[in-house]
Amino acid sequence: MNANLDTGRAQPPGSRPGPGFGRVDPAGPDLSGNNSGNSCGSADTQLPLLELRSIAKSFGPVEAIKDVSLKLQRGRVHTLLGENGAGKSTLMKILAGVYEPTRGELLLRGKPVTFTRPADAQAAGISIIYQELSLATNLSVAENVFAGHEPRRFGVADFRALTRRTQQLMDELGIHIDADAPVARLSMAQRQLVEIAKALSHDAELVIMDEPTSSLSDREAEILFDIVMKLKARGKAVVYISHRMNEIMRISDDISVMRDGRYISTSDKHGTTIGTLINLMVGRAMSDVYPRRAQPYVRPAQPLLEVRGLSLANTFSDISFALHAGEILGFFGLIGAGRSDVMNALFGVGSPSGEIVMNGKRLKLRSPEDAISAGLAFVTEDRKHQGLVLMHSIAQNVTMASFERKGSRFGMLSSRFEREATRNAIDRMKIRASHADQAVGDLSGGNQQKVVFSKWLTLTPKVLILDEPTRGVDVGAKFEIYRVIRELAAAGTAIILVSSELPEALAMSDRLVVMREKRIVKQFDAAGLSPETVMSYATGAMQS
Repeated sequence: MNANLDTGRAQPPGSRPGPGFGRVDPAGPDLSGNNSGNSCGSADTQLPLLELRSIAKSFGPVEAIKDVSLKLQRGRVHTLLGENGAGKSTLMKILAGVYEPTRGELLLRGKPVTFTRPADAQAAGISIIYQELSLATNLSVAENVFAGHEPRRFGVADFRALTRRTQQLMDELGIHIDADAPVARLSMAQRQLVEIAKALSHDAELVIMDEPTSSLSDREAEILFDIVMKLKARGKAVVYISHRMNEIMRISDDISVMRDGRYISTSDKHGTTIGTLINLMVGRAMSDVYPRRAQPYVRPAQPLLEVRGLSLANTFSDISFALHAGEILGFFGLIGAGRSDVMNALFGVGSPSGEIVMNGKRLKLRSPEDAISAGLAFVTEDRKHQGLVLMHSIAQNVTMASFERKGSRFGMLSSRFEREATRNAIDRMKIRASHADQAVGDLSGGNQQKVVFSKWLTLTPKVLILDEPTRGVDVGAKFEIYRVIRELAAAGTAIILVSSELPEALAMSDRLVVMREKRIVKQFDAAGLSPETVMSYATGAMQS
């Protein structure tokens, strides 16, 4: 068996050591796509690199995947499309060696293969970028990127080589992050790029990308798309999972649709349309992803919420805007513009200067508890760590924010309130779950996000702050979330919608605030507003 000394993994039979993103080449990285070590022309590559035959996976009585067959070819991007809960991530974990299939078989270069642990899949040349970040925030970028396969010298980790190799990899990928930087100091988008580099530090033949752009701005997503094209040019196979239809149509070669754990169909990108794919995903026609207002919005004369000169040292400065009852006020900007920091300050995190006024009365928001008491609610961008307790049940999470105010007697939660609140949440948000006591961590990402919404809706807030509310959520779940946003606005709830998806921000907002470099640079009426105009202010191409 050949040993790849650069990556530390054994080469599977029939493969050749070739230039990979994790290698240190004395001549420097070769990203031209002229991969002389690539065996794409050999006889064995006429077979699919990896074939899935009748794969199924059950968890107890629940069958998560049912009879899925796919062929993954070298030099092609194969997108896997489906609603949250369709089985995509479970299928990818089978390929990555996290789960073993209940039945069915995998063929690698035409030969049956079994992965009983992630190390088996890595040794076979399979690398995965997970949707949920798995970085150790107390370590540096370099220590995370090469965790488990660090370069060694005299039997111990060689930290100079580790830093050098990581910086070479980051430069090769076009990621401008210092290899010595502590991960704890990086933004969510920067951490996602580090996660991508970590996966590509292995010399993989098949790279699986599960929602890789969910935390990235358009500019950072371009870095990823460039990486994908380089992988294709070098004959690598890429499996890509995303809910962003435009990017799917841009980078895919083959698109397979899953629904309710089953394989539905595979299409060449040029032989299908976004509308057809959405219909296949959800099993029904959807004429408009963004539901319209039932009635035209009439803005009240007086604002419900006014923010005046809000500033926080080294974070944001001079933030001023007004928000009216029943209004959806969008906030758009590139990653690092400061939108989330402003939302945190509005919810009592930090000690900013300036004024926050509601119904003419100045608020003193020293903590989230103060903000909740004033009638504010906040769906954060990081549902896993800030929005939910994953080990707790749906019922416990739904009533987490409201039981002291609505469901508590003598400090004890009313079981009747918990049952009714949870039943209403499941019905209203169409949460897919086996029962109300199911752990939230067992739900799909879209259903988890619906639980976060439900937690705050039990309070009937006056102002609802939504920070990236549809991140990592499929098109069907997005529609349900948009529908609820419209219903809340129609009932008079004032909504702040922070979104990195410009089509979403434009379609759902009544007015749009654009931020750049920690400041508001422009405010628009959203009606008739073009994406080009918004991006020109967000990037600084046009000054206010």
